[in-house]
Amino acid sequence: MSDAPSVSDLTAPRDGSVPVIDRIQPLLAWCDDAESAPDEPVAVDAERASSFRYSSRAYLVQLRTEAAGTALIDPLAFSMPQTLLTLLGERQWVLHAAGQDLPSLGELGMQPASLFDTELAARLLGMDRVGLGAVVEDTLALHLAKEHSAADWSKRPLPAGWLTYAALDVEALVDVRDVLAERLREAGKLEWALQEFEHERLRDHGPTRSSSWRGLHGLGGLRTQKQLAAAREMWIRRDEIASGDDLSPHRVIKDRDLVAAAKEAPRGREAFDRALPAKLRKKDIWWQAARSGIELPQAHLPERNEPSYPPPHKLWSKKYPETWERYQVARAAVGERAEDLEMPPENLLQPALLRHWVWEHEQVPEESVVESGLLALGARPWQVEQAAPVIHRALTEQS
Repeated sequence: MSDAPSVSDLTAPRDGSVPVIDRIQPLLAWCDDAESAPDEPVAVDAERASSFRYSSRAYLVQLRTEAAGTALIDPLAFSMPQTLLTLLGERQWVLHAAGQDLPSLGELGMQPASLFDTELAARLLGMDRVGLGAVVEDTLALHLAKEHSAADWSKRPLPAGWLTYAALDVEALVDVRDVLAERLREAGKLEWALQEFEHERLRDHGPTRSSSWRGLHGLGGLRTQKQLAAAREMWIRRDEIASGDDLSPHRVIKDRDLVAAAKEAPRGREAFDRALPAKLRKKDIWWQAARSGIELPQAHLPERNEPSYPPPHKLWSKKYPETWERYQVARAAVGERAEDLEMPPENLLQPALLRHWVWEHEQVPEESVVESGLLALGARPWQVEQAAPVIHRALTEQS
C-alpha cells in the first residue's frame, strides 16, 4: 500500500476571487499591507502572450505576500509606482523558472533583492518533473490546474477563469519554497542553490526570441547558399512585419512554410508559390524578399555554417577526433558525478561550458588550472568544486 499522501485539487484562491488592479490607489493599499511584514518574501509571476504577440512584455503581474494577499496587476493601465518598485527591490522573490519572467518584469522596473527559483531547486534535488504543477503536487500534495498557460494574456478584459488561474500560480509558491529549502538543506545542497539563484538574478538573459534567421526550425533542410539567402531575407521581412504589428512571427508565416518556400525559390516564382500555404495573402511580399536573396552576388550569399568558437561539436568526431575523444571522457565523468549527486548533468555543468573548456585544453593541466578555467567561463564555485576533480582525474587516466 502506498504511503504517498492523497492529492487535493487547488481550484480557488484562499482569499476568494482576486480582482485586477488597474488603478494606482488599490495597488498602493496592497503595498501598505505588504509593508506591515517587511521580512516576508513575495511570490512573483508574470503572464506574457508570446504565442500571440511579438513583444515579450508582461500583460499581467501576480504578486503575493502573506500579509497583503494576492495582487493581480494590469501593467498596461499605468506605470509601476516607485512605492511598489522600492518594496519589491528590498524583498526575496519566489518564482518558478525565474529566467522566463525576469526580463519582462525588468522592463517594468521591477528588480529583486534576492531570488528563490523553485524550478531550479527542483532540478538540483533531482526531481523527475520540474513544471510548477508537478512541483506543487510533490511538495504540498495539491493539484494545480494549468489550462490557461498558453492563453492570449493581451486580451482585455481578462476572463474570470483566467484570473483564478493567475492567482493560483502564486498562491502556494512560498509554501513550496519552504519545503524545497528544507530538502536542499537536508541534501547538503542549499549553498549550491543559493549560488545558482544569485547567478540567475544577475545574468544577462538575452533576447526572448531568436535574434537570428539561423534559428529557423527546419533550416538544416536547405542545401544551397541561394536557398539560405532566400530564407534569410524572408526571415528579415517577417520580423519587420511581426514587430510592426506586434504579432508573434509564426502568426505572420510559420517557420516550416517559410523554409519550404525558400527551398523552392531558386526554381522560380511558380514553384515558390506552390510551396506557400494556399490561404497566405500577399505572396508578392514573400517572393520579393526571397528573390532579393537569390539574386545576391556570390560573395554576399550566406555560408552553410556560421563561423563559431569553438566549432560546432557535431563536427568534432570527424574533423577533430582527439578533441572529441577528450570531450567524451570529460562528459562521461561529469555525468557520473551528477548521477552521484542526484541531479541532471547540465545543472552540474553546462555542456557548452564544458565543450569550450575541452576545446581550449589539448593537454591535461593541473587541477587548479581546471578550476580557474571553469570559473573564468562562468561556472559557479560549487560546480567547480564538484566537477573539476572528476574532469581532471578522467583526463589524466585517459592520457
